Amino acid sequence: MQMSKRISSFQASPIRRLVPYSREAESKGIHVIHLNIGQPDILSPSEAFDAVRNFEGDLIPYGLSEGESDLRHALLRYYRSYGIEGLDEDNILITTGGSEAIQFAFMTLCDPYDEFIIPEPFYTNVATFAAIAMVNLVPVSSKIEDGFKLPPISEFESRITKKTMGILLCSPNNPTGHIYTEPELRELLELCKKHDIFLVVDEVYREFCYDGRSFTSILSFPEYADRVICVDSFSKRFSMCGARVGAIVTRNREVLENAMKLAQARLCPPMVEQKIAVAALNAPKEYVENVRLEYENRRNHLIKALQRIPGVRCAMPKGAFYFVADLPVDDAEKFAIFMLRDFNYKGSTVMFAPAEDFYVTKGLGRTQARIAYVLKIEELETAAICLEEGLKAYRRNVMHIHD
Repeated sequence: MQMSKRISSFQASPIRRLVPYSREAESKGIHVIHLNIGQPDILSPSEAFDAVRNFEGDLIPYGLSEGESDLRHALLRYYRSYGIEGLDEDNILITTGGSEAIQFAFMTLCDPYDEFIIPEPFYTNVATFAAIAMVNLVPVSSKIEDGFKLPPISEFESRITKKTMGILLCSPNNPTGHIYTEPELRELLELCKKHDIFLVVDEVYREFCYDGRSFTSILSFPEYADRVICVDSFSKRFSMCGARVGAIVTRNREVLENAMKLAQARLCPPMVEQKIAVAALNAPKEYVENVRLEYENRRNHLIKALQRIPGVRCAMPKGAFYFVADLPVDDAEKFAIFMLRDFNYKGSTVMFAPAEDFYVTKGLGRTQARIAYVLKIEELETAAICLEEGLKAYRRNVMHIHD
């Protein structure tokens, strides 16, 4: 039967589409080390599980479309801990994960074939969110040799047209680990003000800034409040990826009033998970700080190991828990399949996300991989050895290159 042209144009996620290969490898007894997905192995806070065990009532009813009041109040306290003042409960719309928040932003701000400017590489699923909303992503390319820093503002301005509705950032960045600075954000805000467009910033990795770096939230610029939208989520901060609780935060009432139409159409975000989210926010501050320190340590070990591999280039990520590595191969996806289907080293192999679909510009990222350092150091060290040996085997057997 004929499928829709719309769905036929969507890409399968490079983060998940190679799963059949990993399952086949695992069925043969091969240990697959999953560096392809940001699924932490760090335990969620115990307070979250206490909230599940102590859930009261014998019915799980519909909740408020905008999210439960206790969660929105808890988020206000959380934002104040970051020095963000001037928000109230009505500035927060709870969503089914950060993904829905991005989807709501596109649907609220854009008509079909409007445009959003985005630095590439970017979180690949944004391409699907944009396609659903019939929004065209207009890329500004950042480069591995520059540490994926923000491209010049002039490059953003040169891409603004009558159809441009906003700029979308992720900071700390998935997939590059870059953190946008206060001057960079202010420059972009001035550009948005000049052209009367929005700045949407995904801040779900806010806590994970390394080497003593501080984080600047887009919500800390009240003078630009009418054109700022923050996307937030509990998935990574508290190792609660499956809970699917996120938020849109903005002082622009018109944005929220219109996004509420979408929120009402999907009825409400998950009720029990919102109780879990409130409890997670009440976890001791040491929980998140200890998680941050653990990820920084994992980053240091894996980057150091990969930088020793001949031909591998990777910029030191400043935050989040991902980085993009350039590999000495002809095609990173072919190499990823080779690692899962045709290779193992002492019973182990590695799965990573080929990075080409993290770009809009055709041809970019073909030899790159997004790697998530969310596993224990012992696993990451084994992964680095597997990648080194796998690269030797691939270049010898597939590319016919003898190092």
